[in-house]
Amino acid sequence: MQRETRVIAIVFTNVSDPIGSGFVSSLARPGGNLTGVLAYEPGIAGKWLAMLKEIAPRLKRAALFANPKTTAYDYFVQNAKTAAASLDIEVVPSPINDIADLEPKIESFARVADGALLLVPDGTLYAHRDVVIALAARYRLPAVYPWRYVVAEGGLMAYGVDVVDAFQQGASYVSRILRGENPADLPVQVPTKYETVLNLKTAKALGLSVPSSLLVRADEVIE
Repeated sequence: MQRETRVIAIVFTNVSDPIGSGFVSSLARPGGNLTGVLAYEPGIAGKWLAMLKEIAPRLKRAALFANPKTTAYDYFVQNAKTAAASLDIEVVPSPINDIADLEPKIESFARVADGALLLVPDGTLYAHRDVVIALAARYRLPAVYPWRYVVAEGGLMAYGVDVVDAFQQGASYVSRILRGENPADLPVQVPTKYETVLNLKTAKALGLSVPSSLLVRADEVIE
């Protein structure tokens, strides 16, 4: 859409790195015809890693999986590495080209103990989340996801944006632009609502005890 027009206003959601993707000049002043709602602030990677450390205190390594063709891969890797230093976790970048790459890489990663999976927002993983869930279970690896419905389908835990709220934020910008405001002057919004979801059945299958610190923060617990 950006290639097609520099005049018609475009409001986006579900964009993780709008600056790195070349959609806006800055979050405070987008400067063009695009603005919208940031999908994930840089600090989100630290939240995911901290959750993994809480549920698996011996954790030493976290493999960060995603397809660089369908997500802002470097954005998540850089922010995860920054956060990992204070948690004594090694982030292992594990890019995939398609879902067929996933099992051999997980199998290789799982040969060393005290590992976990960090699944960042990515179209390839989203489309094949059943495969991701099955592999995490097969290789007995704790995994954290950005989507609540993956936990409902058998994933261990998730921390992510309330998608309905994010789209409502985007709709408010559509309304303001239709009333005459300039998208170049509308700051990219940050998400206002997040949700934590845990699957106790999956935790039990992995031999993990869910700490009370996680339970009290959970918006939804699946038993």
